[in-house]
Amino acid sequence: MIINTGSRTDIPAFFSEWFLNRISEGFVYSKNPFNNDIYRYELDPKTVDVLCFCTKNPRPMLRNLEDLDDYNQFWFVTITPYGKDIEVNVPKYRNVIKSFKELSEVLGPRKVAWRYDPIFISEKYDLNFHIDKFEEMASELSGFTNDCTISFIDLYRKVLRNFPEADEVTIEEQLIIGENFAKIAEKYDFNMKTCVEGTLLDQFGFDSSGCMTKNVLEKA
Repeated sequence: MIINTGSRTDIPAFFSEWFLNRISEGFVYSKNPFNNDIYRYELDPKTVDVLCFCTKNPRPMLRNLEDLDDYNQFWFVTITPYGKDIEVNVPKYRNVIKSFKELSEVLGPRKVAWRYDPIFISEKYDLNFHIDKFEEMASELSGFTNDCTISFIDLYRKVLRNFPEADEVTIEEQLIIGENFAKIAEKYDFNMKTCVEGTLLDQFGFDSSGCMTKNVLEKA
């Protein structure tokens, strides 16, 4: 059984104490948001093949990471260089990089992957900004992970409500980012992936087969 903790919220960042309590108790309840049915899942290392985490801040769980020693783990850590004008509750990206390295040193680079998403373009966060920051971050994370996944902003109603100035990233902009990111990834030995973006960037060597695939989890 695969337990994906990251589909609804950022558990390591905001609910790490609760989750570790559930690990200690050996089970967790989950409510179906569509019909309110309650499901119970056993958190037994003998039946859980892997615990998956998606977070922008692994720091709160790092201090008790040994409580998860009996489980295989796979961590997606999102690190983007946006400021507090965009991500109010996310630590500075250099601090998240530090946490990422600590996580990788404990678990190993196959169990930790970097997400650089969502990518959007604005006057402040233009193409050159993304290319420069991506190389800076890639140089820091080289050797601490094998994979980097990117995606471009999707203008859902909630996104438009919270971020009305957001625009779609054009095909031309996606191609510029894809080509430049691929060159940087080759330099620092990363496998580049896209998440639900089609096959546009495959021409630059991106893997568009998915970000949490059977192959990825088996390696973890």
